[in-house]
Parts: sequence; structure tokens; C-alpha cells
Amino acid sequence: MFDLFIQNISQTIDLSDADIEVFRANLLSKKLKKRQFFVQEGNNSSYTAYVTQGCLRTYTIDSYGVEHVFQFAIEGWWVSDMYSFLTGEPAQYNIEALEDCELLLMDKEGSENIMNLVPKFERFMRLLLEKNYVATQRRVNALLGNSAEQRYLTFIKTYPKIVQRVPQHMIASYLGITPETLSRIRKQLKGY
Repeated sequence: MFDLFIQNISQTIDLSDADIEVFRANLLSKKLKKRQFFVQEGNNSSYTAYVTQGCLRTYTIDSYGVEHVFQFAIEGWWVSDMYSFLTGEPAQYNIEALEDCELLLMDKEGSENIMNLVPKFERFMRLLLEKNYVATQRRVNALLGNSAEQRYLTFIKTYPKIVQRVPQHMIASYLGITPETLSRIRKQLKGY
């Protein structure tokens, strides 16, 4: 579990044995069963998590009871309600395990310890947040300007590992379309 985390970080920054021990001392491991929550809307999100195994979804439920999927997270990805994690305010999202999961958790104090003792980790986190910002901006632009079919084609091209692991109605929610629309798009694409 820890090795995947170190391999991922080592793709961006060089880590010494001492650096690795700092991570080991400041991370907690957690297992979630399928359908178990990592974060629930209204509660505080005290941790950010690195996914070493499994798949999670981040979503909210609107005033009409409709779920809106914001993000999926699979192995090698980070997941958190960052607003809650950074501000200490109640979480705006639910984060639920779609499969049995193994996570490495980092709280704010652990994050600060790691950044103080391994300053290059701050660079890693900055690059990660930049990448996340770009992906979020692309997603917003796609939701505003692309057809449902274009959004689906982009999704399956960008996230092929997720398509087979997540129910179609959740993919539809992520794309901002109804399950019926997604079904119709998939049928049309099979005809080509």
C-alpha cells in the first residue's frame, strides 16, 4: 500500500530514505468497505486521502434529491473535500467507496510536518493542485460548451480505467446528463 504512494511521489520528486520515513510517520492507513463513507456532507473532513486500492466517488445531493457526481478517484489519485479540509468548515460533499478501498490518510498537522521536514513535497502538492485545477477548468468548459456525446467520448478516452468500474448512472451524473441520454448515446456509438 505504502509502496504505490512512494512510487507515485517519486515520479515527480526525489525522495531519500529519511524522506520516506517522514511520510511513514505522518500517514495513517484506512480500509473502507464498498458503500462506506470516507466523508459525509455536513461533517468535517479532517483528512485528505491517497487511494492505494479501490474506487470512490465524490458527490452531492441537491434540494430535489438528485445526486451530482463531482469526481471519481481510483488507485494513484487523491480525494478529499478540500474546502472542508482546508477551512475546517463542514464538508459540502459525500465521498463514498464504490469498491473495497485502501487509503493513506494525511491530516493537516501531518501535511504541515511533511512539508516542513520534506520541503520538496510542497512542490509536489503545488504541481498536483495545478493539475487538478486544469482538469476542473476543462471539465467546466466541457459542461458548458460540449454536447453530451462529446462529453462522454472525452470521458471514456480520458478515464478508460474508470468506465468499466463505475455504474453507468454515476457516469451520466458526472457528465451532467440523464441515464437515459447516456444509454441512447452508447447505443448510437455502437452502431458506428
